[in-house]
Amino acid sequence: MSSGIALGLHGGCGTLEHRLQSQADWSESRDHLAQALRAGWQILRSGGSALDAVQATVVVMEDSPHFNAGYGAALTARAEHELDASIMDGSNLAAGAVCMVRRVRNPVQAARALLDSGTALLLAGDAADAFAAQAGLTMVDPSYFTTQRRLDALRLLQQRAQTGAFVPATEAEKHGTVGAVARDAQGHLAAATSTGGFNNTPPGRVGDSPIIGAGTYARDGVCAVSCTGQGEIFIRRVAAYDVAARIQYAGQSLEQATRTLVFETLASHKIGAGMVALGATGNPVAPYNTLGMYRGWVTTDGQLAVATHQEIHRMGAA
Repeated sequence: MSSGIALGLHGGCGTLEHRLQSQADWSESRDHLAQALRAGWQILRSGGSALDAVQATVVVMEDSPHFNAGYGAALTARAEHELDASIMDGSNLAAGAVCMVRRVRNPVQAARALLDSGTALLLAGDAADAFAAQAGLTMVDPSYFTTQRRLDALRLLQQRAQTGAFVPATEAEKHGTVGAVARDAQGHLAAATSTGGFNNTPPGRVGDSPIIGAGTYARDGVCAVSCTGQGEIFIRRVAAYDVAARIQYAGQSLEQATRTLVFETLASHKIGAGMVALGATGNPVAPYNTLGMYRGWVTTDGQLAVATHQEIHRMGAA
């Protein structure tokens, strides 16, 4: 297997059924996945770092209304946004994360700025926003993140609760996350994850995305992982780190480790789960146990592919 540059991403598990969204929307969401991959791939191809590549990839998805991160993020029960993100450098285990931010346009950039500062690993709420502003990042009014789709989803979930109608929410209605993993020309690995939480969440709730070892993990020579699904279970299972432990200590392959987590460990909790992961060599893997998962990758030979459901759209050279 080649240990060359490679890149993978996910845009959240629990994709809607095909019929619940227009073909134009499906097509645009695939285009945005491809744009995100190309942004990261351009960095890797020019000799840039895996850390820069995952950040660039996630920024594109944070700026897209099709994913639950940044613009188009989910709303809490108070109809507010609380955004989380993290990033990790597999070469030295450095990491940065923010949670419950409301004003920084791209939370993953705040996480990266915190990593670079070395002052803390995780900042929360107003303090994280203040740090981002001081770091010179683009700040926005919280209303920037709001889309009609998220307002409609919140209203529907709250109406069900008020009427007592027991209609289980779909994974797509509840939550979503974006993430990326990369390996650069020096063999270094990195991972990043960003989320808006889930619709109608209790204010102040924090999931796995900003928790290193739960939603995000990277270690050179082992793997880089970004997770998506019900964060509470990923935290309890230390899911992202468990993939690395299975590879490093149990001798499992990347495919064995990720499939065990998704289809056995996490599935045993009756939750939708998925992840994108990359090893020290070879191509990304993106297992999921839901109807679909926004995902994509560029293989070591430079071929780009994206998918929302089972069908994979191969788009040629990146």
